[in-house]
Amino acid sequence: MNTAVDAERQEPGDALLTAVRSGRLAEIPGLLAALDPARRRACLPALKELRTELRREQREHWSREGAAAMSRLLVAGAGCHSGPAAAATWIGGVEAAGRDWARNSALHQVIAAQPVEWQVEVVTRLAARPVRTWGWSMYPVLEAVVRHTGCEVPRGESFVRSWMERAAERNGPRPTLAVRLAEDSFTPVLLPELFDLADVGYQLTLRLSPRPGDVWTEAIGELAADGTADRTELLDRCLARLLRGGKPADQRAFLEVLRALDPTPEEYAARVRDVVALLDGLSVLAGHAQEVLAGLDEAGLIEPEVLTEASAVVLFRSEKKLVRTQLTWLEKAARRAPERSGPVVLAAAEAFGHPDAALQERALNVVARHLEAAGEAVVAELRAAAEALNPAHHRRAGELFGAPVGGGDDPDTGWDDFLPPAPEPRPLGAPIASAAELAEELSALLAAREPGVAAFERVLDGLVRLTHRDRRALAEAVEPVRRAHPWRGTDGWGDCTPREILYVVAAVAGETPPWKLWDYLGGRSGSALRGPRTTVHGAVLAARLDEVARQIFQATLPYLLATPTDATGALDAAVLVERIAGYEAAGVAPGKADLCQALLRVGTADGTVLRAAEALGSPAGRRLAHWLRTGGLPGQPSERVVFAPGAGLKRTNLYGDRWWEEVERIAVAQPGIGAGPKGPDGERLTAEFRALLDGTEPSVARARKVHDWGWRPVEHWFAMLPRHREELAARWLDPFAEGADRDERGAARYLPLLAEADGPAGLALHLALAYGLGARHAEDRTAAVDALLVLAARGDLDGALLGRELGVLVACGTVMAGRLAAALAMAAETGARGTVWSVLGPALPGLLSETDPSTRGLGDLIALATDCARRTGARGPVAEVTAAAERGGSGRVVKEARALRDVLAG
Repeated sequence: MNTAVDAERQEPGDALLTAVRSGRLAEIPGLLAALDPARRRACLPALKELRTELRREQREHWSREGAAAMSRLLVAGAGCHSGPAAAATWIGGVEAAGRDWARNSALHQVIAAQPVEWQVEVVTRLAARPVRTWGWSMYPVLEAVVRHTGCEVPRGESFVRSWMERAAERNGPRPTLAVRLAEDSFTPVLLPELFDLADVGYQLTLRLSPRPGDVWTEAIGELAADGTADRTELLDRCLARLLRGGKPADQRAFLEVLRALDPTPEEYAARVRDVVALLDGLSVLAGHAQEVLAGLDEAGLIEPEVLTEASAVVLFRSEKKLVRTQLTWLEKAARRAPERSGPVVLAAAEAFGHPDAALQERALNVVARHLEAAGEAVVAELRAAAEALNPAHHRRAGELFGAPVGGGDDPDTGWDDFLPPAPEPRPLGAPIASAAELAEELSALLAAREPGVAAFERVLDGLVRLTHRDRRALAEAVEPVRRAHPWRGTDGWGDCTPREILYVVAAVAGETPPWKLWDYLGGRSGSALRGPRTTVHGAVLAARLDEVARQIFQATLPYLLATPTDATGALDAAVLVERIAGYEAAGVAPGKADLCQALLRVGTADGTVLRAAEALGSPAGRRLAHWLRTGGLPGQPSERVVFAPGAGLKRTNLYGDRWWEEVERIAVAQPGIGAGPKGPDGERLTAEFRALLDGTEPSVARARKVHDWGWRPVEHWFAMLPRHREELAARWLDPFAEGADRDERGAARYLPLLAEADGPAGLALHLALAYGLGARHAEDRTAAVDALLVLAARGDLDGALLGRELGVLVACGTVMAGRLAAALAMAAETGARGTVWSVLGPALPGLLSETDPSTRGLGDLIALATDCARRTGARGPVAEVTAAAERGGSGRVVKEARALRDVLAG
């Protein structure tokens, strides 16, 4: 029978469902028009059932056909709901988000066929829905209804953002954004709403073409100028938006809008309180507000008190440019009107407490020039404020104010450097005692972004202990965690991380161990935990996890040997002797990886512990005794080398992919351990552990390899060699250096771990610290300062070595003097001025003889050295300081060198 005839004989409701299922979208509006409201409602149960079915299919296997069917379903349902609330819920379902179905003409026909009141209510409800973070596709249909019915334009965030996106579309030739907005009837209503949006900085500053007015910031200015939008409202809302704060990108974008609006001096004067409030905001906002206020003050459009109020805010800011500009404004005000000299000098005295000695001197100069016009009435206040000056300025301040300033200027030759206490060992605590406790700690470990050494080692040891005690109970306890965090194997492109402890948990649960598949395929040396991008540290972790997973099936080991006693990864020798004695009593042998890791973690032994080790009779016991008696791995010498390969010959350095061509890096070379020390029976460390201590020397090949890994040090890597921090620093010097010469972020946060670890602190460790002190990001410099103070507190800091290397790094431009000055000033402010001087003193010859005097921040370093030398009573001439002081001119470096020379001369 003919299917077309069948379709004609169907009931209209059945025909609608058939059209939805068979893909005849164009027929749906006509079929709906043939149904009265009751018959439309009668179709809803079948449509809802179909919606549930399509949802399930799309979740299991998304397809374009399923998405198209869902679009047809949504169009049909939109017409079957007679109530606007239900219709809005149907249309705005999650299936509609992120798709372009709302542009479909069939949907527009269905909605346009509804009563106007229904359409308006649906639009209002849909426009009020919260913004989806991954897209909102309702705008085309809402726009059509609003323009067709003439109803009120929605002002919800979803609608405003979508309007912005549509206005900025770049499909083919088109007028500029300013012209398009001027022709859009929505613009007067929606443009002011932009100022209430967050995270719009990128859209506002994205230039659509080189033509003027084809970027939102310029377009807003043009619309305000030609009267399309209310200029007063835009100006007020822009200032209000800046005062509310927000992300820096947004703040900078709205500042560009403010500049495009180009307020007149009179408009700014009418809003002077708002402008003053901007002085406390983002640096770029404060600079703009400062410029505006200075212009208003010069034009006489604001009260004189505004200058004093602005100075009280700006002179306490850390940005030196703002402070210098504020002092310049103060001086100009006093020159224009000498009667304002009193308030001016008192305002300038606010800068006497600024941490920068050069700015203190600048403020003192302003006061000196206008003190006579200010009169005697202000001298007492100025004298009190001068007590906050750097001691270098006390003598001059005393001469200006007619009385001694800073009575305690004599150096305290008995200065006691204030350092934090050396960190104490952080024990791991008692082993995990129950399956429930292990499940809880395992869940916390997997939830952590980067789990700590203690958390991982406790759980790994607990899995072995509790499997030995009652494997079934343990498997039941960890089952909920396994369901939440199933181990699905590795992707082969990442490194082995502590999260792969799930591999061991899978073994506890009795899952088919992956190594059996490898054995079947003949890949007996393979591992499910290793891939082409596995680091040497990841290989060690993989070896340990592989071994534990195998031993889980035997359930013979009572515990692990390598579990550290300290959160740094260190293992007490007495504890390891006791553990091996327990193995001997139980008649079990340790795994190779477990024993190797334990040996690399164990500390030195006193006579009592060594005698106990000598009494052990097993191969593992004899090996431990030999290891302790011979001192284990000897420390490796670090040779200073320069890595500066220069540009290659084969191709240009496109996109920085050959980044090493652009750096000159001081690095170290170490010989490596080769085959490693031999045990009493000829045993050696396994290949994975020997690779941790392979020889290292900077080269392009190594740079390629380290950079290709795409990984940076993690806490667990340092815990593998807690007694060999010099070797660790040598092998991971590149990531530390990249924080200074390539502005990378994050590696320096591990410097305190190196400082707290054991072993010699040689050239490699001090170079890593030097790069950290010169890192681009403030949080990295803070971590380096922490490491500096820990090394000093433990007596491991070689200030002369660190200072000499810093002098070289600053001279060659690898470390910026300003960043280094900020880091060392932070250390000095903690009270560690003696430590800072021990570093800066040896750095001065390189800083002053090899560094360009115009280097930014060099004057700050010398000023800090002067302050530390004065406060610690340092004496004795430095030839390079004397030579710099005797140069002609009045540059910052020369002036600071003269001050330092005088201090060192006593």
